[in-house]
Amino acid sequence: MTLSLKSLAVPIGTPPMEAKLVGELPEEAGWQFEPKWDGFRCLAFRAGGDVDLRAKSGKPLGRYFPEVVALLKGLEPKQFVIDGELAIPLDGTLSFDALQMRVHPAESRIKRLSVETPAILILFDMLLDTKGRSLIEQPLTKRRAALEKFFNEARGGEGLKLSPYTDKRRDAERWLDEARGALDGVIAKRRDGPYLPGERAMLKVKRLRTADCVVGGFRYESGSNLVGSLLLGLYDKEGKLYHVGFTATISDAERPALTRKLEALIAPPGFTGKAPGGPSRWSTERTGEWQPVKPKLVVEVRYDHVTGDRFRHGTKLIRFRPDKNPRQCTFEQIAPEALPKAVARLLK
Repeated sequence: MTLSLKSLAVPIGTPPMEAKLVGELPEEAGWQFEPKWDGFRCLAFRAGGDVDLRAKSGKPLGRYFPEVVALLKGLEPKQFVIDGELAIPLDGTLSFDALQMRVHPAESRIKRLSVETPAILILFDMLLDTKGRSLIEQPLTKRRAALEKFFNEARGGEGLKLSPYTDKRRDAERWLDEARGALDGVIAKRRDGPYLPGERAMLKVKRLRTADCVVGGFRYESGSNLVGSLLLGLYDKEGKLYHVGFTATISDAERPALTRKLEALIAPPGFTGKAPGGPSRWSTERTGEWQPVKPKLVVEVRYDHVTGDRFRHGTKLIRFRPDKNPRQCTFEQIAPEALPKAVARLLK
């Protein structure tokens, strides 16, 4: 029988198993811990000469990563479904910026980038083995054994990586402590658990960090004359203040007084480096209007990820820092950390 993607026992469109964010790693026995990679989640399907890559959203990814499609087509096993993470190693870590540059309509640009900054596929689960048998109902221990057998037989060169794991909580805690942002966190999976597509059956823990930032501007709430969000800045080595993100976690009780304080400081330019030219890409606000203020206020915020010298997501306001000199709020606070040694070896 001719192999086809439509005939696979695990069909295209199967959603990946997801994770629920928790504060701490589980302490009881029976859990397996893995790094949570900072990339694009990807289910890879192969049947004969056909390969399909699917994002967590279900959208196809193959067009943006032709080198990974070619890699999987060249493997010895002719059928499989694997769960993993698309990532791009760059300068000793994983570059989310480089990944985002791939999602671009110009085929010529994608082709060029696939050569200049080739992606890797980091494997951590298997849904269909090389004999065409679904592993979804099998426990993680058996799926992992099948994945390791597949990896050893695939001989995928530098583009295929096998994610490490540990059953020791202290090792997982060390990953979190050492990575400090170079990883997206740690995932915990039940060793006796089946693969549950679309369900939050795994746990994830992130090490959130804090930074002191200068308030370089603010936006009003939509349809209101009260402050809605603070625009955050950090100084570079030349002393220029760059816009790095926002925080909108302001209580209703403190908005009136904070608005009066901010309005008393309104003065251009606000940011002397890169400034917010329109709505933040993290924000749901429709207006691009913002008010510049004198760089007098310092706030401590909590954040999870930095991408391209900016906070990838909105931050949580912890407190104001009247004791902090704004000039002390520099990019050094959010500089990337080195990967843990056990994890860094995977990327070599």
